[in-house]
Amino acid sequence: MTQATPATKKGPATKPGPAALVRNALRTNMRQYGMLIALAALLIVFQIWTGGDVLLPRNVSNIINQNGYILILAIGMMIVIINGHIDLSVGSIAGFSGAAAAVMMLEHDMPWQLALTIALLIGAVIGAWQGFWIAYVGLPSFIVTLAGMLLFRGATRILLEGRTWSGLPQGFQDINQGFLPEVGPDTNYHNLTLLLGIAVCAVVVLQEWRRRAQQREYDLNVLPFNLFALKCAAIVAAVMAFSLTLASYRGAPVVLLILGGLMVLLGFVMRNSVIGRHVYALGGNRPAAQLSGVKDRRVTMAVFINMGVLSALAGCVFTARTGTATTGAGNLFELEAIAASFIGGASMSGGVGTVLGAVIGGLVLGVLDNGMQLLKIGEDWQQVIKGLVLLVAVAFDVWNKRRGLAGRS
Repeated sequence: MTQATPATKKGPATKPGPAALVRNALRTNMRQYGMLIALAALLIVFQIWTGGDVLLPRNVSNIINQNGYILILAIGMMIVIINGHIDLSVGSIAGFSGAAAAVMMLEHDMPWQLALTIALLIGAVIGAWQGFWIAYVGLPSFIVTLAGMLLFRGATRILLEGRTWSGLPQGFQDINQGFLPEVGPDTNYHNLTLLLGIAVCAVVVLQEWRRRAQQREYDLNVLPFNLFALKCAAIVAAVMAFSLTLASYRGAPVVLLILGGLMVLLGFVMRNSVIGRHVYALGGNRPAAQLSGVKDRRVTMAVFINMGVLSALAGCVFTARTGTATTGAGNLFELEAIAASFIGGASMSGGVGTVLGAVIGGLVLGVLDNGMQLLKIGEDWQQVIKGLVLLVAVAFDVWNKRRGLAGRS
């Protein structure tokens, strides 16, 4: 008679240690953390090569103002790519919208606030027009937006009559050239910018704390408190260093406030709203999302309307920066926006990416441009280097995806 083997008693599941938690976090957000590390490395390298010029307060403000319109476009393009589409017309829409705003102000004596509003509405209508052909007629987004690129490039030339329009109102130019006003006593720093930096730190830390509390509530693995505190301290240090740098010059640029508002609003929509989850679902697996009840056409329409509005805003920001409306405005903007999106973590197959990642990708390109200009590297070599950066970013995405598939098999 055989004796029954006693059942093995299972102990409580062991939670991963701090090192494993950090490794998992890095693996999960590899592209985003990788781009942050790349951005920091670029800043350090160019800071050394240029003898400290890159991180001068004036130059930091210049980087933001120079690249504000590209960062706005990159946010919209990231959402389009997450949805599984592409938009080649954003540069032409930006040029046309900026030209329309200039004509309304200079030819029809329209207040700049009203001209800006109408320009944004024009962008929304163009986005809806293109979204209709893509979502309801079923044409590929590549073809529709390629047609839009040609159409609105020609329309810009017609609208401006082939000439440059200048003399834009100062209020309009301040959209890109302006800074927050100075308030309070003389402290050798821009007080309002410092207060804004402190407020951002408080909001970010509170958000991190709430996220940690939610994870604990659902019994998910969280970082040990000392590592969590270290993470929050690093974020606060980075934000305050950035704020102090800007406050040492003329304060926060107006375009930075516009960009920050877009990041908060669209970041929240993509993370927390129903339509944001539907955008990710359609990009990740369109047939499955449709079967589960996602309104493919409505979501795609909304994505392209959003892209149209952001294109118009970027066009007005660029026109405000130069102070003129020209027929060449918007050239190659779409390539910069697409490159920033892929460098910032977008996937060719859709369904992957974040608003913050798009901004990080745009800043990588912006710091590259600025650093190479300070080093007086020729325009030809600048294009070569940026092309290689884009190639490496996409190759990394493909490699990371293959590695993930291999790990599951």
